[in-house]
Amino acid sequence: MNKKAYDILLFSYYRDAELRGADLILRLINRPDTAELQTNLARHLADETNHAWLWTERIQALGGTPTRIEDGYHRHLRRKAGVPTTLLELLTLTYVVEERSGKRYEEHAARPDVDAATLKALHEMRVDEDWHLSWVGEALKELGKKEGSEKLAAALARYRAAETEAFAEMRANEQKALQEIAAVEVGPQ
Repeated sequence: MNKKAYDILLFSYYRDAELRGADLILRLINRPDTAELQTNLARHLADETNHAWLWTERIQALGGTPTRIEDGYHRHLRRKAGVPTTLLELLTLTYVVEERSGKRYEEHAARPDVDAATLKALHEMRVDEDWHLSWVGEALKELGKKEGSEKLAAALARYRAAETEAFAEMRANEQKALQEIAAVEVGPQ
């Protein structure tokens, strides 16, 4: 197996998800009208772009360049869930995406063949993901008080269902591409 090529492609998928998550937050960042939400979204945006940079650095450290991902996680998610238009939708979708991101990074860190530099990046991102879940969860609780717990529960159920489908589709495409990379034998390195 060509582990370097495999890792470069996998890290490119991660990088793409972080960049597209940042793009979504950037497009919607001016909608909240409270200073606390503005501050948290700005920090969250900074974390997402930093995560994309950390994956870029890992890719470069492996001697590669980021691979353009044409049909990554957020594109599948947009087809299944649409683009959020309300603050409730934005925060609910963000929460669901952060749950998935945290799980993916946790699963990756548990692999036996993960190098120290990748583990360090994954740990840094997991700390951020935990904070994202915390602040978004608190914001959703407050919003649920205003808009109703039934509306919040319905939004979470809707986005979790869409995310599950989107992730399964993306994951199948990702795994196929990774298997193709893994099957390629290369000469001496």
